[in-house]
Amino acid sequence: MTVLATEQASATAGRGGKATSQDGKIDLELSAPGSNGPGTNPEQLFAAGYSACFGGAVMLIAKNEGHKLDTNAVTVDTTIRLHKEDDKGLFIDATLNVTINGVDQDEAESLVLKAHEMCPYSKATRGNVDVTLKVDGQALKAAA
Repeated sequence: MTVLATEQASATAGRGGKATSQDGKIDLELSAPGSNGPGTNPEQLFAAGYSACFGGAVMLIAKNEGHKLDTNAVTVDTTIRLHKEDDKGLFIDATLNVTINGVDQDEAESLVLKAHEMCPYSKATRGNVDVTLKVDGQALKAAA
């Protein structure tokens, strides 16, 4: 196994505190989700990270399959919902809506399904977080 990167971040005072990275690239105020506070929240940060990682997986698979996509051809809009249930406590689910310019719906769905198998965020959530996959707002036929 080869380690490709090691990143570090920390948070002080939980959802109402501050998040920073060791290299100084992250220096964010945090606010509880739905609080309209001045900062971001862990769910937004998770959505941004998942979007970036999943988009990278789509682009890599597309390239490996010979698609010549423009640099900005792939957009992933990720929604993370925070839930509370009496018997489960707090938990999240995710919806990823992917747009891929330059391929038809069937090919886009194929790329998204393959990316879901490859993406480290998808692997980390598999079996633990409900993830809904969409292409251009339509649920995947294979996932339905």
